[in-house]
Amino acid sequence: MSVKVKVGIIGGSGFYKLESLRNRQEVPLETPWGEPSSVPVSGDLGGVEVVVIARHGLSHSIAPGEVNYRCGQMTRHSTNVYLSVKIQTLCRANIWALKQLGVTHVVAATACGSLKEEISPGMFVILDSFVDRTQGRAQSFHGNDGLPGVCHIPMEPAFCPHTRQVVIEECRRLDYPHQDTGTCVTIQGPRFSSKAESLMFRSWGCDVVNMTSVPEVVLAREAGLSYSAIALVTDYDCWKQSHGIVDQASVRKVFADNVSRVKTLIEKVVVKIGNNNWDEVIRDNRKLAEGSVVGGS
Repeated sequence: MSVKVKVGIIGGSGFYKLESLRNRQEVPLETPWGEPSSVPVSGDLGGVEVVVIARHGLSHSIAPGEVNYRCGQMTRHSTNVYLSVKIQTLCRANIWALKQLGVTHVVAATACGSLKEEISPGMFVILDSFVDRTQGRAQSFHGNDGLPGVCHIPMEPAFCPHTRQVVIEECRRLDYPHQDTGTCVTIQGPRFSSKAESLMFRSWGCDVVNMTSVPEVVLAREAGLSYSAIALVTDYDCWKQSHGIVDQASVRKVFADNVSRVKTLIEKVVVKIGNNNWDEVIRDNRKLAEGSVVGGS
């Protein structure tokens, strides 16, 4: 029996909803790690079922390092407990919500800064690996505050190569400037890099820098989902002196100027995913996730 395909779409900075979604319906839900960043919206694109979540909330009120954080009745007066709860609930509710809703694929949009001259603002980079420079973000559903056991999930390939190929093919068909591969360095944020940091990331050979791909990609892999990320370049970080400093206003302007292309690309990708058979990929994803858990029985 064929496995039903359902695509989760995670919108980044400047991408909070998908207007072309048909039969839209809000699906409020709670996960073991609190509520997702926004109420998931289900619907379909070209007959393919999708679920849309805004990573930073509908009003961009959630910082990169606090995605999915909900502290209930906890107050800042209980500083130690507050921070403990915060660390334990980071970054897991969105991916779990998508898994809970039957999603098999995730297509995520993310704004990023370029670390290379040839990767200019307005280009798409189809990420294939990452360097993690975050701190204190929970990167597993398992452990003392989660599911039983320890999950040693392999992260090569980090991003689903089959879904990535669909994105690449649609970029080519739409004639969108893009780079087929790219290593992102994910920083903690919400601040931007210092110049020394930016130069260091360049010396490592990274292509772009962002604030949200980790642990999102890790958790998606642990959940057995095919995850791909479309990184829209908004700036040259701060290493390129002639480009000027990077700030939130300039980043949001570039993303706003290009968000229609991001949405068009995602719409085409979703339809293309729905027109292919993913039985083997989905089974392999789930088998890898299940087989990576040790102990806990």
